[in-house]
Amino acid sequence: MPEFEGESCWEQEEVAAKPSSSRRTRDFGATRIGVSHNGLAEVSASLQTMSRLAAALAVALLTFCRAAGAATLDVDVRDASGKPVADAAIYAMPSSGPTEAKPGKAVEIQQIDREFVPYLTVVQTGTKATFPNRDPILHHVYSFSPAKSFEMKLYRGRSPSEVVFDKPGVVTLGCNIHDWMIGYVLIVSTSHFGTTDATGSAHLRDLPAGSYEVQAWHPRLRDAVAPVSVSLEAGSVRALTFTLEVAPRKAKYPPPLDRLKY
Repeated sequence: MPEFEGESCWEQEEVAAKPSSSRRTRDFGATRIGVSHNGLAEVSASLQTMSRLAAALAVALLTFCRAAGAATLDVDVRDASGKPVADAAIYAMPSSGPTEAKPGKAVEIQQIDREFVPYLTVVQTGTKATFPNRDPILHHVYSFSPAKSFEMKLYRGRSPSEVVFDKPGVVTLGCNIHDWMIGYVLIVSTSHFGTTDATGSAHLRDLPAGSYEVQAWHPRLRDAVAPVSVSLEAGSVRALTFTLEVAPRKAKYPPPLDRLKY
């Protein structure tokens, strides 16, 4: 096998050797270093695999550490008679102060069978929302609430635009065509929130250790409820119960047999 000398040796190819087993050599003083093309590829692939594995392990370790240090709030909401209250908002304000949402995917508030779905949406300040119309008829969505005033005139299908809820408060949604349609958006300056299900339960997970003011709210709440102060330790699970006086919800409008009718 011929030897390559000088700077041009790195650009020469061995004619006698096959591509799969070709090697290049160079003298550095008394030491000759030889590296095969296949060897370089194998080393590079191994380094890339090790790098990906190390990154995956780091992410897994960080996730585990966060989960191990996170606290959970299990909240139960009942009315005066002990029945579960659905559609109640539960949110925990950290003692460190309010926070705004990081840029991300917009939430959807849909119109299905002439109703807003979900009935109550809780979002963090700074969150974007869209209002897709899943009905085969036109809707005209609006809000005159001080927290966010906007209007989306007659449309069907995709949401004409996005709405940014940039101020904390309550937003009441309506449809200018169907007066019975009503929905609510509660905008809170914290990322720790949830809504109760049919059993009156809500679970706030992944809360960093610290002090919080936990608040409950409902669209049909008769009297405001005082917040509850809690101090959460890392990895702890805390149970809370709220009693709310909630007005009954009006019966939903029965959609016509012909869905194309208003």
